[in-house]
Amino acid sequence: MIEFQRLHKSYAVGGRAIAALQPLDLTIEAGEVFGIIGHSGAGKSTLIRLINRLEEPSGGRLLINGEDVTALDADGLRALRRRIGMIFQHFNLLSSCTVAANVAFPLELAGTPRAEIDARVAELLHTVGLEAHANKYPAQLSGGQKQRVGIARALATRPQILLCDEATSALDPQTTASVLNLLGQINRELGLTIVLITHEMDVIRRVCDRVAVLDAGALVETGPVTEVFLHPQHPTTRRFVSESEHIDEGVLHKDFEAVAGRIVRLTFLGGDTYEPLLGRIARDTGVDYNILSGRIDRIKDTPYGQLTVSLVGGDVQAAQAGFVAAGVHVEELRR
Repeated sequence: MIEFQRLHKSYAVGGRAIAALQPLDLTIEAGEVFGIIGHSGAGKSTLIRLINRLEEPSGGRLLINGEDVTALDADGLRALRRRIGMIFQHFNLLSSCTVAANVAFPLELAGTPRAEIDARVAELLHTVGLEAHANKYPAQLSGGQKQRVGIARALATRPQILLCDEATSALDPQTTASVLNLLGQINRELGLTIVLITHEMDVIRRVCDRVAVLDAGALVETGPVTEVFLHPQHPTTRRFVSESEHIDEGVLHKDFEAVAGRIVRLTFLGGDTYEPLLGRIARDTGVDYNILSGRIDRIKDTPYGQLTVSLVGGDVQAAQAGFVAAGVHVEELRR
């Protein structure tokens, strides 16, 4: 649905061109939740704002459903923006308008008849669970409720694409989970393509299908979340994963020095996560094991487990072969 072709962005500062986004090639499929992650200054906000041309590209092409949006005139750009909704980190609600009026605002700008506006607003407030708050003002709402109003407003014109600019970073963990669940529900029920930027790998893990990692304006890694999260390749990606799992890799590897045996990282995915493979293979091969670190959780709808274990005694080689035969990804950390 969205295709970046060597798209890039630079700003003129003091007579010099400063690159905010290096030329990149990237494809976002229709109906997926696509995450873009990077630290502050990595270029992720610039990237997402190029999609609806809130930022003008310095070069390259951007295609949406095959249409080159970088070549659109003012009328074409207005039509494009009606097909793209956007929610913001700090909500951007009109403080002098009620919840219902905030949601109605883009429909009024589009010249929608009043009866249609009222019906659409009621429908959207039901979708985001705010029917009882229609006549309240933003100052009377919690942060999570404000973001739900922002989501309803972004959906008002029935867009094909929803852009989420750090939509949960101003929220507490419980409210973040609630908003992410709502975005997942909207994606499933409406088939909406969602592009979400964040600096938190846990947000990517909970809701996204694929992810792109930015570092200093460059695209350094991309792929399915299950692959990128469980087997990160670039140092920036590995830091994000370590931070999300509260692991200090340096301390962990130093602790490993006092551990006997071969150290491996076992990655289980899907139904295998809940199978008693570790105990069974240990019995079959006579290997003793010690769990050094690990986590059982979910990546969107997919269960996963990742355990770092030491294997001692018995037939360690046969144990590793047994894990591989059972579909477990085995990574040797120390022989």
